[in-house]
Amino acid sequence: MMTGMISGRRSLMKAAAGAAGVSLLSSKAFASQLLPASVTHVAPDHRAIVERARAELDRVSHQLWRRDKVGIVDYGRRSQEPRLFIVDMMAGKVKSYLVAHGRGSDPEHDGYLNSFSNVPGSLASSRGAYCTMQWYTGKYGSSMRLEGLDPDNNLALDRAIVVHEAWYSAPDMVAKWGKLGRSEGCFAVSPGMNKDMLYHLGGGRLLFADKIS
Repeated sequence: MMTGMISGRRSLMKAAAGAAGVSLLSSKAFASQLLPASVTHVAPDHRAIVERARAELDRVSHQLWRRDKVGIVDYGRRSQEPRLFIVDMMAGKVKSYLVAHGRGSDPEHDGYLNSFSNVPGSLASSRGAYCTMQWYTGKYGSSMRLEGLDPDNNLALDRAIVVHEAWYSAPDMVAKWGKLGRSEGCFAVSPGMNKDMLYHLGGGRLLFADKIS
C-alpha cells in the first residue's frame, strides 16, 4: 500500500511539472553540449565542481526535466565553507552557498561529514543524484522535496529529505562556532537562501551530493 502511495505521489509531482510547461528533453548529447568542452575560464577552485556537474548531468539526464543548471554539494569540505554550488551549464558560472549535513553523518559534531547513510532514522546525509520536486510549506517554511535517483539515496522521499532554510546554517554560526549546526539529513541552507534555491534548482533539475574535494 505504501509503495503504491509513493509511486502515485511521484507521478503526480512529475505530471504537475509537465503541466507547468517544463520541457522534457532526454538526450544525453544535449546535456554535454550545454557546457563548453574546456572549463579553463572557470576559477581553479571550481573546475572539479563544473566537471562533476557535467558528468552527473550526462549520467542521469534522462530522469530530469531541466538541464540548464545543476546543484553540486561537496561534502568533502567542512561545514564552515560554502559547499553547495549551483553551476550554470550554459556559461560555466558557479555560485556557492553554505549548507549543513545530517547529525547522523557527524556524531562528534566536528564540522565534517564522516559517513553517509540511506537508512530511515539514521539522521544522516545521503550521497547521490537527486531530482528536485515541488515546493511546500513545512516546519522551516518553504521547502523543496527531492527524489533520490541512486541506490544510495533512493529513500529520500520516504525519509523526507528536502532542501529547507534553517537558523543553524546561518553565517553567524560560522563566526561564533567555526562550523554550522546539523540537520536530520536534509540540505539545510542559510535563512533567506531558499528563493535562490527555487529560482536556480526548482522544477526537475539535478542536485548531486558526494565527497568531491
